[in-house]
Amino acid sequence: MGLESVRAFFAEKAPDISVIESTMSSATVVLAAEAYGVEPARIAKTLSLRVGHRVVLIVASGTARMDNKKVKALFGIKPKMLGLDEVAAITGHEVGGVCPFGLKTPLPVYCDLSLKAFDIVVPAAGSTHSAVRIAPQRMADLTAAEWVDVCQGPVRDVPAA
Repeated sequence: MGLESVRAFFAEKAPDISVIESTMSSATVVLAAEAYGVEPARIAKTLSLRVGHRVVLIVASGTARMDNKKVKALFGIKPKMLGLDEVAAITGHEVGGVCPFGLKTPLPVYCDLSLKAFDIVVPAAGSTHSAVRIAPQRMADLTAAEWVDVCQGPVRDVPAA
């Protein structure tokens, strides 16, 4: 799984998008921004959450902070981050490389409106040394994601989805 499943995902669904690899680790937002030469806000981090009996992925700007009240309002229950051991088992991606592409288990994907501030974002691609450059709307379309407002702070100048 991991990097190879992400490569297969793009080969099938979006062959024009290439996975990029770095010799530098991109396991954190700061490291990823340095490795791919973008500001940290352009890194699209993927959070793996357990919401009741479901697991969901929320993709948000690298500098956005999740607002637990907004997430609870959206799902009707307080979310919990997946344990480190659960992440790879459920997503097929190692921690630091989790992304909404090439998942081991089909999961609901939610994209936070914080991503819409950018023309291109850089999410991981299944490993701590890989990523893709992609328009936020294209990422949402490819992963059948729903746009949500679950991060702190007001969303400004973002058109409705």
